[in-house]
Parts: sequence; structure tokens; C-alpha cells
Amino acid sequence: MTLRIEDYALIGDLGSAALVGRDGSIDWLCWPRFDSDACFSALLGTPDNGRWLIGCNDPDVRITRRYRPNTLILETRFETDTGSALLIDFMPPRQGDSHLMRILTCERGHIELHGELILRFGYGATVPWVTRIDSNTLRAIAGPDMVVLRSSAPFRDKDFKTSADFVMKEGQSYNFSLSYAPSHDGLPAALDVGASLAHTERYWQDWSARNQIDGPYTEAVVRSLITLKALTYAPTGGMVAAPTTSLPEWIGGVRNWDYRFCWLRDATLTLLALMNAGYYDEARAWRDWLLRAAAGSPNQIQIMYGIRGERRLSEWTVPWLDGYEKSQPVRIGNAAYHQLQLDIFGEVMDALHQARTGGLGHHEAGWDLECALLEHLETIWNQPDEGIWEVRGERQHFTYSKVMAWVAFDRAIKSAEMHNLPGPVAHWRSVRHRIFRDVCANGFDEELNSFTQYYGSKELDASLLLLPELGFLPPEDPRIKGTVEAVERHLMRDGLLLRYDTAKTDDGLPPGEGVFLACSFWLVDAYLMLGRADDAEALFNRLLALRNDLGLLSEQYEPRAGRQVGNFPQAFSHLALVNTASNLSHYRKPAEQRSERPVAGKEKSPKAAVPQAAG
Repeated sequence: MTLRIEDYALIGDLGSAALVGRDGSIDWLCWPRFDSDACFSALLGTPDNGRWLIGCNDPDVRITRRYRPNTLILETRFETDTGSALLIDFMPPRQGDSHLMRILTCERGHIELHGELILRFGYGATVPWVTRIDSNTLRAIAGPDMVVLRSSAPFRDKDFKTSADFVMKEGQSYNFSLSYAPSHDGLPAALDVGASLAHTERYWQDWSARNQIDGPYTEAVVRSLITLKALTYAPTGGMVAAPTTSLPEWIGGVRNWDYRFCWLRDATLTLLALMNAGYYDEARAWRDWLLRAAAGSPNQIQIMYGIRGERRLSEWTVPWLDGYEKSQPVRIGNAAYHQLQLDIFGEVMDALHQARTGGLGHHEAGWDLECALLEHLETIWNQPDEGIWEVRGERQHFTYSKVMAWVAFDRAIKSAEMHNLPGPVAHWRSVRHRIFRDVCANGFDEELNSFTQYYGSKELDASLLLLPELGFLPPEDPRIKGTVEAVERHLMRDGLLLRYDTAKTDDGLPPGEGVFLACSFWLVDAYLMLGRADDAEALFNRLLALRNDLGLLSEQYEPRAGRQVGNFPQAFSHLALVNTASNLSHYRKPAEQRSERPVAGKEKSPKAAVPQAAG
């Protein structure tokens, strides 16, 4: 039986991550990096594509699970009429080789359990050559990859599968360690599993204790922050959007994308979440990753990069994997990396401005890069693009893209004035105002009383909810109120928001996806800015209730089936949760941090005559 997406848990070592099912099966693991080939691919195929199961065969088994408080250590408890056993899964924060560890202990009575290890490199395609080193050690090699199993329990090998049956009595315990190393190296070091568990627990509890966001939603915030930390590639500071690929936005559909990369549009939300929570080292590492990735010719800036800043993310499909619940194709890589998306210029400028304002310090090369990006943006801001949602269809003049071009020049002006940085500020004000007039003239529909998805369109887009937060117009502007109400009317499903109506978008793909969770958090923020505090709190609590039993969120939610869909867990959803919780807690408000309107050279009041399009 296929597990639901929310039936999985995340463990990781700040270099890669694994998904552990409620049944005790590790069904997804890319080694040695987030974006490496998977050696466990059962999530997108069958057990024969790779998994590591430690579970109970009793059909009446009762299974509960939790994370140890303020850690990424997973505890799964199996209970039967005869006894109970506890399975502990974790990956020690990486220092050299990568290790995945499991501890199985019988807590009461006696219980029968079963283990099965199937290693399949190359996304489930390659069967490794397995060698027994000694009675407790097994080595599997295929090409460049080597994995070593060390087990205190006896196991047997047959048909390139390693299995074991356990009849455990109270107090009995087994330790398992699975370690990765390049095949040309020697065997990875054998670590003490018990000591590694204690070290891992101390690491996460010490890290969690640094959180500075307090209030009624602390538990949800801390779990989200741990998740975001777990999605960070420690050597570079880059944060992947998710540790998975091709979990469908619609069960059985084709909107299945690879999210194991770093998107520039996450930059500002990431910085604000980390800085407001007190994680300045992580925020600085993300800022530095951003500058390295975006460095180069401004006309070659991309919307996303690899975790080390790689630029070539070529997309291909995996025909031997059936896909999650037959949702095909399974994609590796992401062809959207070569799209033109104007919003990322605003994201980069906003993120670097917030970094300076938030105390991360000045980066001389960063300002030079920003000035070069603005010089290029001035020549292309009035072109159509693919937009924030990476629509794979005809380019349009997306309203949000134009607003983010406005943001780019606005943040440059603010940075220059606040931090005494050199630049043609008067000229930037002129360009900023030209973009402002263009958006107000072409992106607003009088009949709908709302800004629209793209110029000349009657369609709505949830990204328009960010206009007041970005400072483009104040919340009290009637056009903002009208836009929020229009988005509610046209994009709300069961009290949650679509990002846009896929049935009305000509992107060359069949319609169908769940409600987009980050957009629903944006609606909470919009409610707060409009003074609708009760609506904001009610919607936020509804969103918290959609988390799985471990506090994790995917990209989307399907209300009719009552289940999570899309890649999991999703950084964008957890970033939105953290920032919205900050807005609600009145500690630090990301919405207010971003929304300060221009002072010097302020645009004309929006209550004046509607501006005309720039000539």
C-alpha cells in the first residue's frame, strides 16, 4: 500500500536527507548530496527500486511516532498485543562521511519485526555488487558509490537483498549504521551509534535554543526552523526548496518537478525568517551563497541554481520509475532554470537590502553586482516573462514581475540612502516611478476592482497579495482591498488559496493542482495588514492543522481528498509559516520590515488620478 505524502518524516545531516515512512521504511535518500542520484527510490517506484525497512508484520500493529523535542531525531513505536518496540532514526550532523543510523529496542513483552535493505543506485536502476566484510559488516559498490552496513543483528543476503527477522524480548536492542563513501576510498569510519545519538540530540537542542521568536506559535515555529536548517547544504549555505523530486501537485498528474535546488525568489523570506529567529550565521551563509550564485554577467542571472551554485540543471525523465501513485513523468533536473523571470531581480535586491538593514554587514562586491543588475534590468523590465510560477507557456507581462522590478529599484534607492552607497539615485527614482505608473495603468482592472495576473487579463494571482507587503501600495489603498477581495472570490477553495487557476492558464499542461500553502499564509499576512485580525488568526490556525503529526508541510494541499501533495517537506511553506507567525506574534513583523514606503522621491498618492502608462 502506498503511503500518503504526510505519512513520511524527514531526517538529515545538513548534506542530504531521507524520508522515513510511518511503517518504518526509508523510501527516499539521495547520497551523498541532496541532488545526487537516489539509492532509495521506493517513494517514486516500488520497494525493488530501493528502500530500508524495519517494521512489524502484524496487521493489527499500532504505530505512533514523534520527533524528540527540538531535534530531528525520529522515534517510531510499534505496539502489538504481545509487546512494543521503539525505532530511533537519525543522521548525525555531517563531519566527513555521511551516516544513517537506526536503533531498535524492545520496550515491553516480546514482538516480531522484519528488516529489509534493498540498495539500488542511480534512482533505482543500478544493482550494486555486495560483499560481506565480516559477520556484522556488508559493503555494496556500484561505480563511484559505496555504502556500508554495520549491524549488531544477524542478517542474510539473497538475490541482492539483505533481510532479517527479529523476535525481540524486553530490554533487547540492536544498532544499525548505514554509511556512504566514494567507492575509491577505504571503508567509512565506524561510529559508535549510542554516542552519535547523544551528539545529534545535543546539536539540535542547542541549535533550537537559539530561536528568538516567542509567542503562542513557538512549537510550530521551532519545528519549521529545524526543517529549514535540515534543508540547508552546510558547506555552501544554500537551501533546497525540498529534498524530493516529482511528488505530484495533483495525484496522477504531470506537474511533477525536481525541487532539490535553490531558488532566488526564496531569498528575502529566508533571510527574514533566519534573522528574526536569531540565526545570523545561517542568514549570512545564505546571503553569501546568493552573491556567489548570482555573480557573473547580469544578463545570465538565473532563477535557480544548484546547492553549490551550479548553473546547468538540465531536465530529463526516468522511465523506469512509475512515479508516486503512478504520477508521471518522474523528472530529474529542472528546465525552468533558463526561464526569464523578472521578479528575481527584486528578490535579490530586497534580500541584500534586508541583509544590510538587519545587521549582516556590508559586502563591497555585493553592491557592485547590484548596480550591474539594475543597469541590465532597466533594459528588460518592460519585456514579458514566464512569471513567478514558472509557467511553461507563452510569456506575458505578469503584474507581479513588474512590481518586483519596481522593488529592485526601490531597494537600491533605500540602500544607497541608508548606507551611504554610491549610485545614480535620482535616475533610479525616475525608473522606479516609470514602472509604478506602468503597473497602475496596465495591471489594474477597473471592472474587477483588482490587479490582475498579467496585463490585459481577467485572471487573478495569489502573488498579488504581496503588493502591500512589498511596499508598492499601502494596505489602506482601495485597490489593495479590492485585490484581496477578488483573490478570495476567485482563488479560494475550501477556505484555502490556489496560486492561480490552472484551468484558465495556457501553459501547455493539463489543469489540476492543490491549494498552494504559502499563498494561504500570504493571505493571513494580507488580513493583518488590512486590520482583519480575527480572519488572520482563524486562517493561520487552519493552516497549522494541515501539518502532519510531526509538524511538516508539503508544497500544496488537496482539500477534497484531505491530503498533502507536492514536494515534501517544502521550504517555501515553512518559510511562510515562520514569517506569518512573526507577524502574528508582534515580535518582529516581516510584512512591516519589507513594506516601508519610499520617502525621498515618493510616488504620487495612489488616490490621485490614475497614472498613465509610461510613453
